[in-house]
Amino acid sequence: MQSKKLKIALIGYGKMGKTIENLALKKSYEIALRTNRQNPLSNQLSALEGIDVAIEFTNPEIAPENLEFLAKNKIPTICGSTAWLDKFDYITELYKSNQTPFLYASNFSIGVNVFFALNKNLAKIMNSLGDYDIKIIESHHIGKKDAPSGTAISIAEQVISSIDRKSSWTKADTLSEDYIHIESIREADVKGMHEVIYNSSIDQISIKHEAFSREGFASGALTAAEWIIDKNGIFGMNDVFNFEQ
Repeated sequence: MQSKKLKIALIGYGKMGKTIENLALKKSYEIALRTNRQNPLSNQLSALEGIDVAIEFTNPEIAPENLEFLAKNKIPTICGSTAWLDKFDYITELYKSNQTPFLYASNFSIGVNVFFALNKNLAKIMNSLGDYDIKIIESHHIGKKDAPSGTAISIAEQVISSIDRKSSWTKADTLSEDYIHIESIREADVKGMHEVIYNSSIDQISIKHEAFSREGFASGALTAAEWIIDKNGIFGMNDVFNFEQ
């Protein structure tokens, strides 16, 4: 169990950052830095001194710049920002070259990571059952900018890696034997719902995860921050939870 009283930088101080802060303070951790649009990370170099770990939840426009800055200053980093992964290889190489640990996840919820493990195993079973087509539905609050969500894309990529008849995913509402359709729904204050549906002419199989609050995501991010101390490498939440053997 983590005993060190962490000194944390919250890179992004929106709803998620504030939820993480509340949980961290209950553990007597120190929030030494909070950044937002008015107080950007690039202006806070001196404030990084003594930071044990940074937790980055911003947006795809600013996340790569933040991560580059943190990597070059050798700050262990937990990142939950999505839709920036076209720069993932560049960013992870920076962390490697600076011998600084980095953990990225599209979703930090313990329940979602259980869902990921179930999703992989179910896809392996369904690979030989060609009568079933596959659809993914995700629903989030109206303020979420990326659609599909990063979690939905991760789910789709897991399925594609095991289902030989599927080569990619699409947002388009069209039927295709090669593609998995992801339907994105945006409604007021939905915390997050993801469902994978296997449908045939005779029945339907589905697995679903629904979040009721942001605390599940925040708790997972804080668990990752505790876990990454004294590590070195590029990690995901499976390394933390070790659900898949």
